[in-house]
This record gives sequence, structure tokens and C-alpha cells, in this order.
Amino acid sequence: MRTAAEPVEVRRPSAVRALTTLLAVTAAATVVVELLNYWYAPEQEFGLAVRTGWAMLRSLGFLVLIGHVNRGRTVAKPFGLILAVTTVFAVGRLVVPREGVPALPGLLGFGLLTALCVAVVALLYRSDGVGGHLVRHRKGLVVEGGTISWREVAPKRAPVTGWLLTSRVAAFTYSPLMLVPALVAGGSVLDGQLSAVPAVLFWFVAGIAVSYLVLFCTAFLMRGRPWARRLLVMITLGVLAVDLPLCWWLLGLDGLIRDGAPLLSAALLALYALHRATHTEAA
Repeated sequence: MRTAAEPVEVRRPSAVRALTTLLAVTAAATVVVELLNYWYAPEQEFGLAVRTGWAMLRSLGFLVLIGHVNRGRTVAKPFGLILAVTTVFAVGRLVVPREGVPALPGLLGFGLLTALCVAVVALLYRSDGVGGHLVRHRKGLVVEGGTISWREVAPKRAPVTGWLLTSRVAAFTYSPLMLVPALVAGGSVLDGQLSAVPAVLFWFVAGIAVSYLVLFCTAFLMRGRPWARRLLVMITLGVLAVDLPLCWWLLGLDGLIRDGAPLLSAALLALYALHRATHTEAA
């Protein structure tokens, strides 16, 4: 069999090039701001180190988003939205210390990072050039007429709305947003609070189980199964019912704000996107 020739690469629009540059700057700013917050923190404890490390890992998320944008993938919009929203929450929860006022460098860095995230979302959703570029699906090997080619593979399922993709991406953040505070609570076990061991273990198991539930649910959600939408609502409510009380009990009010608020924002975004997708399809 013969191999098809590679397609000629088309120059990307200026808005797309500006977006990739902005994403690279945002990824670098995430690392710098988190290091500043950790440096100026009055107490550089275990919980702060875990939250800082998780927030810094989001810089890798922006690099993955750059790859999606360069390939013109449709998933870039919902992925960029949830990444920007949760990044603002993840960084914002570390700016304010337990006591006293925030350090000025941390506040300035948070303001800069928030502005960058807002600019990313604006370009993703308001730029016609970016919108016209993000229309491609994943590539794969296609055998047709005795020819092997590496090209875009159209999904076999029916087209889905952008809101449905947003709800899917938001739901995928449930598991890590549960595991991070569970790991922080694990520090209390190391400090001798053995009574918290069963709750921490349950938290870890629940966080891992949610990842598989969401993967199973969203696979059918993308295929338009009505029961999958109801299941995603039940998973979301169950995640909140487990995570928020454990944050309050094991981490206190500070932990509820720092770790519960990002999960609550992701859950509300998933439910709102699911609601909008249902009404859009009905219309």
C-alpha cells in the first residue's frame, strides 16, 4: 500500500498566534506567582506546599492547551475555560494568609494572572479568527482505497454542543480537586491525629472512584444518552456532599474556602453548562 502525501501547512491566523503566546506567558506567570506566594507565606507548612505544587502543575495544563490550539482542536474552548477559572481559584486561595494581610507582590501577581486568564477566555470565545481555527477533531490512521493516511477522523457520534463539552471537561476536574485536600488532610495524620485516618482514606478512595464514574458517565453523555445527564447531576451532587463536609471537618473554615470553593465553582460550571446544552439542543 502507498502512503498519502502530507498536507501543506497553512499559516495560522494572527489571533491564534497571539493566543499561543498569551498561553505561554500565563503558564510562566502561574509558576512565578505561586513561588512568590510560597516565599512570602508566614508559615510554609505541608498543606501550603501541596496546594502550591498543584497550582504550579496547572502550568502544564496551559502547555497542553497550546497543543490543542495549534492543532485547531474543538476541545480547546471548554478546556481553556475550566483551566482559567480553576487557576484563578487555585492561586487566589493561596494569596490570603491565615492571619494578617496578603503580601503586596502576591497581590500584584494574582491581579496579573487573573488579567491573563480573562484575556485567554476572551480570545477563545470572542475572537472570530480563533473560533474559525478551532474546528478540527483528533487525527488518526485511516485506511481507504489501499492508502494509509494520517488525517483528521470525524467522530462517529452525533455533533455535540460546546456547552456539553464544557460540562464534560468541568466534571473531569472533580477527582483532582478532591484528592488535593485529601492529601492536605493526610498531613494531619502525620501530626498524630490518628482518628482522622478512616476519613482521609475514604476521601482518597472517593476521589479515585469519582474519576472512573465521570469517565464512564461522560462517555455516554457525548453519545446523547439522557440518563447520562441525570447521572452526571447525581455525581456532581454526591461529590459536593462528600467533599465540602470533609473540608469543613478536617481542614476547618480555611480549608473549606481554599479547597471547597474551587470544587464548588467547577460543579456549578458543569451543571450550568449541562443546563445550557439541554436548552440549546431543545431549541
